[in-house]
Amino acid sequence: MKIFPKIMIGLDLTEMDEILIQKTNIFLKFLGVEKCYFVHVAKNLAIPDDILSQYPDLLAPGDESIEAIMEEKIKRHNFPENIEIEIFAEEGSHPLETFLRWAKIKDVDLIVMGRKESLVGSGALANGVAKKAPCSIMLLQEKRPPGIPKRIMVPTDFSKHNHMIYEFGERIADELKAELIPVHIFHVPAGYSKTGKSFEEFSEIMRLNAEKDFKKFVSKHDHPELKCEFILDSGESSGRQLLEEAHKMDVDMIILGSRGRTKSAAILLGSTAEKLIEVNNSLPMIIFKKKGETMGFFDALFRI
Repeated sequence: MKIFPKIMIGLDLTEMDEILIQKTNIFLKFLGVEKCYFVHVAKNLAIPDDILSQYPDLLAPGDESIEAIMEEKIKRHNFPENIEIEIFAEEGSHPLETFLRWAKIKDVDLIVMGRKESLVGSGALANGVAKKAPCSIMLLQEKRPPGIPKRIMVPTDFSKHNHMIYEFGERIADELKAELIPVHIFHVPAGYSKTGKSFEEFSEIMRLNAEKDFKKFVSKHDHPELKCEFILDSGESSGRQLLEEAHKMDVDMIILGSRGRTKSAAILLGSTAEKLIEVNNSLPMIIFKKKGETMGFFDALFRI
């Protein structure tokens, strides 16, 4: 099944590259990858001394030397020969803009980035790409053991746009023979006390209402038998709450999507998705975006 024929992997010349290449290898087959672009973008392509000490024979210009280093890393991890590979290093004063521009030029279906826990690096580029890329993104974490996911969480709000994300989650879960776990955070309105009900009583009313909404939502999909996990909003960050629940449920991947309310907003993420990206450096995550629906807005970004 060709879900993402063309992917782009962001490398930063740190130990994270080896981790990212190794983990991406595992996903190539089920994602249907045919071509892979390996990209390094930096404000300055001058090679740091610590890297030069590992490759003392490098005499070529910065971009060629970096591409040689990237090629060596890829060969070391036995990247499949049946997948076409292109490697390039780019210099730009605004790395995020440069990276996204290349994603558009190469018309990629999926961008793969690493998320660090202990390795040096802020993760700002990965976060920026996840929030603004015009295509889907997969974030793979530093310390998570490599492996195909078997329990996949898909947060859902029963909105019209969420059908597309949920359908994608079903496709992935079916392909991997994994368990898909829908999750919904429900809220108790601030004025509940005016009804004469206790917080607990009104919480139960809201949960039952959410169950009805889910049954209507899931009836339009291939697996209407799936049960949804309902989580009462605790008042803390929704992203952190979802991550905590994911760990409690022993989830090994999270799938979410863009807001999708308008063509201009669909390229950006909702607040819950953004918060989850910021706090999640432990679980693999796919942010699904329907390719092409935001290209007009993306083009406009580079004309500003």
